[in-house]
Amino acid sequence: MIETYYKSPNNDFLLAHGDTFQLLKDFSFKFDMIFADPPYFLSNGGISLQSGKVVCVDKGEWDKGKSPEEMKDFNIEWLGLCRDKLKDNGTIWISGTYHNIFSVANCLTELGYKILNVITWQKTNPPVNISCRFFTYSTEFIIWARKCKKVAHKYNYELMKKLNDNKQMTDVWRLPAIGRWEKSCGKHPTQKPLSVLTRIILASTDKGDWILDPFSGSSTTGIAANLCDRRFAGIEQAEEFCEMSKARREELEDVSVRANLRRHIADLKVLGEGYSQDLFVNEDDVAYGCLPFDTKPIDEK
Repeated sequence: MIETYYKSPNNDFLLAHGDTFQLLKDFSFKFDMIFADPPYFLSNGGISLQSGKVVCVDKGEWDKGKSPEEMKDFNIEWLGLCRDKLKDNGTIWISGTYHNIFSVANCLTELGYKILNVITWQKTNPPVNISCRFFTYSTEFIIWARKCKKVAHKYNYELMKKLNDNKQMTDVWRLPAIGRWEKSCGKHPTQKPLSVLTRIILASTDKGDWILDPFSGSSTTGIAANLCDRRFAGIEQAEEFCEMSKARREELEDVSVRANLRRHIADLKVLGEGYSQDLFVNEDDVAYGCLPFDTKPIDEK
């Protein structure tokens, strides 16, 4: 049984602290969707401009560059573990840049996933290119794939159409990078914006579904999941980011904070306040072992 680092009061947000390569092997639970923001392997001494200052873009040792062979081994392992934890109709979303996304795509195909789309996320507020020697980096890619080639997946087509002025939504999403309003509990170096995760979750899950993030970071996936009335389980190896995740989720217990976050997310503004409903885990889920892992926090044992 996997021990919980933190759980929300109604068990819709569960976080485990540890190595995802080890903990995923202990899961017996099947998820409706997985979102993963794995290392991009681009921390090699580059620089960028933030708030008018030149800064190093290195994220940490975990993001240092790898050889193509090392990158493939890494991706094959975690993608294989995740595939085992998806329901047959489940889907996985993986974010990346050119540094890692082609390796991810090849590994998905090798493991038997079916790639459905490659989303181009065009940032409306990208950092400037200070070298002036090439085009400004303003996009990231998000692969959407399903577990089984012949099992239908969830796609909330009409909802996506509604969010796109009643037109079919394309695979190019113009959404902002992370805003200051998302950093109230600190900032993870690769934190994704709630606007991106919210759209992903709304597109491919239903209310009450379970979503896994094997590289949870500051748990943007979990915050977006709860704002959309979905349930979340995350794994994070750095305790400082587990603490940040805990603080972010505790903020949601304040109704005014939850409402303020929803006002900042374009898709939730379109859907309106009527879309959100408080989601409480059925007591039978706990009694019959239907939660991903032990819901008693470590410090209560």
